[in-house]
Amino acid sequence: MKRLYRKAKRALLVAVAVISLLPQGLNGQIDGEFFRGGINDGVKIIEAYMAPWARAFGAGLNSGWYNTAKPHSFGGFDITLTVSAGLVPESHQSYDLAELDFQNISLENPMAPTIAPTISGSTNMGPAMESIDPNSGLQLANFYAPAGTGLNFVPVPMIQGGLGLPLGTEIKGRFIPKIAMDDSYISMWGFGLKHSIAQYIPGYEFLPYDISLFGAYSKIEGKVPFDAKPGSYDNYTVYTADSFSDQHMLGVIDGWNASVIGSLNLPVVTLYGALGYAGSSTVLDIVGNIPIPSVSGSTVVYVDDEVVTDIDKVEIQDFSGLRANVGVRLKFAIFTIHADYTRSQYNVISGGFGISFR
Repeated sequence: MKRLYRKAKRALLVAVAVISLLPQGLNGQIDGEFFRGGINDGVKIIEAYMAPWARAFGAGLNSGWYNTAKPHSFGGFDITLTVSAGLVPESHQSYDLAELDFQNISLENPMAPTIAPTISGSTNMGPAMESIDPNSGLQLANFYAPAGTGLNFVPVPMIQGGLGLPLGTEIKGRFIPKIAMDDSYISMWGFGLKHSIAQYIPGYEFLPYDISLFGAYSKIEGKVPFDAKPGSYDNYTVYTADSFSDQHMLGVIDGWNASVIGSLNLPVVTLYGALGYAGSSTVLDIVGNIPIPSVSGSTVVYVDDEVVTDIDKVEIQDFSGLRANVGVRLKFAIFTIHADYTRSQYNVISGGFGISFR
């Protein structure tokens, strides 16, 4: 038992290390330059750029909940470490800047390609962009669309447990403690409920299969810093360099799913699958002072009345739809190992191990 505990702890630390690096990778890509072309245009880039990771997180949140359709008997329980990886499809690893309907931003070279990487895409910078003052013709800002990370999957590790209740019902919960690194953090929690419908079939207790209804909800919360400072502070009388030292994004990703689960329960091997519907949504709050360039005479300057403070509720388009998954679990005494594959708009691979007492 002590050996299992040590292995579980080591695996959890590895999984936590992976997920805690994600905000750092994001921070390395987001320098906030595109806000200099106007807040509305900057938000459009944020939404298109970050959507794949948000949806992959949501797909991972909705996976790894079960490895059998059979609920625990009353008082039975399990503790399981699961890692689900949401896979970003190739079609979502880039986006077309021409489709974002910018107000102020345009390509610096009108003949250049308009395709830019999303956060999960190529590590090369996107096309050169610029913002021109319509009255003076001066260039207010120029920047490149941000590069991707090259990471086309998002791991979502979690510790979860299930507890058997009366009437063929099991309650489940999952948790990631708040993981902080520098100025970033991430945390997660969720709960689910499984109820056997096979128990209503006469002679069910003599059959090797189970069928259950399952529903769950999860939430991830995180903070990611970014950098959108003006090039010079000489034009400020109120704002100083310190006024831009706490720029960050606060993100909340919600995931929910409802499924019908079936499993064939053999002495060592359990084959399971499910068909259901899942959805997720992401809301970002952009916090801090964001400077916007303007024109004074024949010079581009940053002045106090062109600072925007806080942008609330930037919403990433919801991901929702049908999902189907298949998996296998091996059980040796009280120890379990499982793996499954989920087919949906964002496919998911899940795996884990744990202990289970019926």
